[in-house]
Amino acid sequence: MSRAANLIFAMLLGFLSRSSAAPSPAEGAADGLRIYAVNVVKTPPLETPFVGYGIYLGQGLFITAAHVVGHWPFLTHPTVRIAGQDFATKILKEGSFQKTDLALLAVDEGKLPATLQLRRNPLCTSAPRVGMEIIDVLPQQVSRAHVISPLSIAPELRHRFATLIDTPQESGSGLFDPEQRCLLGIVSAKIMKFSYQSTVTGVSPKPNGFAGYFVPASRILQFIPQNLHF
Repeated sequence: MSRAANLIFAMLLGFLSRSSAAPSPAEGAADGLRIYAVNVVKTPPLETPFVGYGIYLGQGLFITAAHVVGHWPFLTHPTVRIAGQDFATKILKEGSFQKTDLALLAVDEGKLPATLQLRRNPLCTSAPRVGMEIIDVLPQQVSRAHVISPLSIAPELRHRFATLIDTPQESGSGLFDPEQRCLLGIVSAKIMKFSYQSTVTGVSPKPNGFAGYFVPASRILQFIPQNLHF
């Protein structure tokens, strides 16, 4: 197996490990963003339900990672779970991990809790900046991470996985700009980081933990069908 194949195999295609970062004193102010975070539940026939994550955009629309919905979404009956209540969903559009790791789900807006019906979750219009702090949002908690340079991963992966944070988060969770309170992207996978050391034979890469790749807001905007006028 090639080195590039080994690296891609190391990416997590399912549930990502939760960050162990200590809570920030400012998380109380960011806690209000949890209203947008939901569980995405899929139940394969005769199997235990799998619970992932997603983010509410407004107008009854939810965005998650395509691999959270799975390869056979119409057989696994995905639902959106909000405050312990499951809502039937319609899959409006599904990408793939290999191309665009996003899935757009729709729920009858009139059946959603009143706390969500009038909310709109803005997508960020500016690109994430290396070094900026972000808020990762789950239904049960928020945590902090930082955007890092793609130079920290293998050269052959930098073009495809250009938007990274320093610690992997849960697949489908939302990354928010803490100042603008807009959605920066959706968590997709973890990718091995490297440090590069000079040796007598050249530069040698050394594994240095994992980064988290996220699909940026610009790709989400392109992914949402224009007829939805989002």
